[in-house]
Amino acid sequence: MVDTDNDRRIKLLKGQSVDSNKRYWHTLIGYNYRVKNLRRVNERMKTMQAIYRYREMIFSLVRRELRGRYKASFLGFLWTFVNPFLQLLVYTLVFSVIMRSGIEKYYLFLFVALIPWIFFSSSVSVGATCIVNQSSMVTKIYFPREVLPISFVTSQFVSMLLSFVVVLLVVLLSGLGLVWTLLPMLIPIMLLEYCLALGITLIVSALTVYFRDLEYITGIVVMAWQFMTPVMYSVDMVPENLRGIFMLNPMTSIIRAYRDILYYQQMPEMNTLLLSVGMAIGFLLLGILVFGKLEKRFAEEL
Repeated sequence: MVDTDNDRRIKLLKGQSVDSNKRYWHTLIGYNYRVKNLRRVNERMKTMQAIYRYREMIFSLVRRELRGRYKASFLGFLWTFVNPFLQLLVYTLVFSVIMRSGIEKYYLFLFVALIPWIFFSSSVSVGATCIVNQSSMVTKIYFPREVLPISFVTSQFVSMLLSFVVVLLVVLLSGLGLVWTLLPMLIPIMLLEYCLALGITLIVSALTVYFRDLEYITGIVVMAWQFMTPVMYSVDMVPENLRGIFMLNPMTSIIRAYRDILYYQQMPEMNTLLLSVGMAIGFLLLGILVFGKLEKRFAEEL
């Protein structure tokens, strides 16, 4: 049967109607997607502004954490400096006397990496319960919940900075001395490690509210993570066929950077450090997103 001119016009109009409907729905979906993204961005901006308004609370919690850590002990705040020295003695005894590592001035090789690792491990493993441990505050007082992990990680960061006074003193007394032109490079590396620790702590602290066993799982994971990071050994000891996978660990490049500056007294390898920069920023953004999603039901769970 041959179509008449009228039939052809009807089909054409129907085709145009279908195309118009498709364009309409595509436009509507795209618009809704953009609106949702704008709302998310707006929520994050409001959260950042709220955290800034509560900065005095962060400073107060950091002071309370630092003062209360060694409260009622005989040495008090001096443990911040004594503790790294005692750990250095134990590791030096084990790896320089009992299990000889063969690395020159091993105590220094270890010490410049151990202090940054203690900051990272304590931030993640102990920080997993920073929301749960402050349940009374979370359920009774309004404040941005991000304040708790931020203040905890910051207190650990301040402890690391104070411990670095001991690190620099040990490097000076070792006979190597300090390359003063390299020391400013420690600042971005420390900030990079802070961002990585904060991002992971935001994630695990939020998840621990819903899954309390994560506190113990995190401790085991962090212990295993230490052996996957060149804190007690050199990267050269890792089999070459596994070194590529090994370098995916963001703490590997960070620890190597500390060691390059203070032990080898050379510029860090920027190409490997850039990977850690990307991963630190990624973990921080992921931590903000995950925490923002989960914090809505904190009061109910606690």
